[in-house]
Amino acid sequence: MEIILISLAVLVGLFLGWLISHYVRKLIHTQNKQSAQNEAEKILNQASEDRRRILIDAKEEAIKIRTSIQTELRHRQNDIQKTEQRLVSREEQLERRSDKINIRENSVNAKDSKVNAIKEELENLKEGYLTKLESLADLSHNDAKSELIEQAKIDIQHEVAVLYKDTEEQAKEESSDKAKEIIASAIQRLASDVSSESTVSTVTLQSDDIKGRLIGREGRNIKALEKATGVDLIIDETPQAVTLSCFDPIRREVARLSLVKLISDGRINPARIEDVVSRVQDDLNEVIRKTGDRTLLDLHVRGMKPDIVKLLGQLKYRYSYGQNVLAHSIEVANLASVMASEIQANVLVSKTGGLLHDIGKALTHELDDPHAIVGADIASKHGLNHHICSTIKEHHDDVHTSIESFLVAAADAISASRPGARKDTIQNYIKRLESLEEIGSQFDGVEKCFAIQAGREMRVMVKPDIVDDVSASEMARGIVSKIEESLVYPGQVKVTVIRESRTSEYAK
Repeated sequence: MEIILISLAVLVGLFLGWLISHYVRKLIHTQNKQSAQNEAEKILNQASEDRRRILIDAKEEAIKIRTSIQTELRHRQNDIQKTEQRLVSREEQLERRSDKINIRENSVNAKDSKVNAIKEELENLKEGYLTKLESLADLSHNDAKSELIEQAKIDIQHEVAVLYKDTEEQAKEESSDKAKEIIASAIQRLASDVSSESTVSTVTLQSDDIKGRLIGREGRNIKALEKATGVDLIIDETPQAVTLSCFDPIRREVARLSLVKLISDGRINPARIEDVVSRVQDDLNEVIRKTGDRTLLDLHVRGMKPDIVKLLGQLKYRYSYGQNVLAHSIEVANLASVMASEIQANVLVSKTGGLLHDIGKALTHELDDPHAIVGADIASKHGLNHHICSTIKEHHDDVHTSIESFLVAAADAISASRPGARKDTIQNYIKRLESLEEIGSQFDGVEKCFAIQAGREMRVMVKPDIVDDVSASEMARGIVSKIEESLVYPGQVKVTVIRESRTSEYAK
């Protein structure tokens, strides 16, 4: 029974709870609905107010636009009226001008009629006079015309001949004066030193004790140095100095630099000498390249191949009649470029041709052709302009294919003929030494050939695997015979053929 009562009480409680919650939900729903209706009314009122304000603004904007359009239309109508007035005025002017033209045209036609009548009358008079003249002179009109033309030709030819002669004489005088002026201007703008070569170099020693070390045991060191460089090492009584003698400045410079390095290093022996000489030769090749680059840079010449640059640098150590070939080439380039600028010729071709005109002298000791032909071939093989090649080839010729070739030849002659530029005796001496070396190099098996002792001795190094001792003696006699047949020389020439075998092994 108690359980039933408890159950009823629980059910009654649940029912009352449901009633209370339902009433609360209904009350909340009623309040939310009323709030939403109020909010909706506010939104509708606001929208109505916005619509009314927008309509008012739109009407005002429409009124403004209409007023603006009406104003613009009035302005355009005024412009159109003004344009129409101008057109009407212009039309009236054109009509008046047309009337004037018609009046003038009628007047011109009348004058043309009068002129034609006068021409016809004059033609009749001319024919009558010509007939009378022919009868009086007993000469037809065509014959008289031919005689007049022939006489006019004779008179004109005479006047032209006189004028041509006067003009030619004047041109010769002016061209001579102008040429002198151009050459004088070019020479004045060029300042060159007088070049003089030397065939000896002196190396200063710290003490005379070094002379003994340079000579070495049984003269091995001095022989090794002379063999490696091809120069004459002269050790005499001169205090604290030794002399290097050689006609080839490149070999002499290699020997001088090698000797300086050997003395500063202190190690002087045949093997060390060969190593130092080899390194100095490489260093000197780099100096030659830099000399060529610097020369091209100073003269503002671009686009040269490395082989041309090297040959140009070698000219620093070449001499022609006592004149340094590189300095001479730079001088010719400057002279030619100045003269070319004066007469409006090609300055670049003149300058480049002048700089390279003696480039063949860097190889003339290896080739038999004249240096002008050799230089032109070198320039052509390295892709230089054919005008430049022509200036190089023709700088000793009497006939030139271009004005630039003539300028380079003239600049070469000016540079060579100025006082103190050249010495003939030194050139002949060098040619004799070069001829000696050339004769020795013609024999098979020759490795190196050096003319020393001012041309009084020639040393020929041969390849031991090709030339034996007997052949070496025969070669010496053959070289002597060739020298006696080909050269003129003072005194006598000693020929020494050196055959040396070397064997090297390495301990590992």
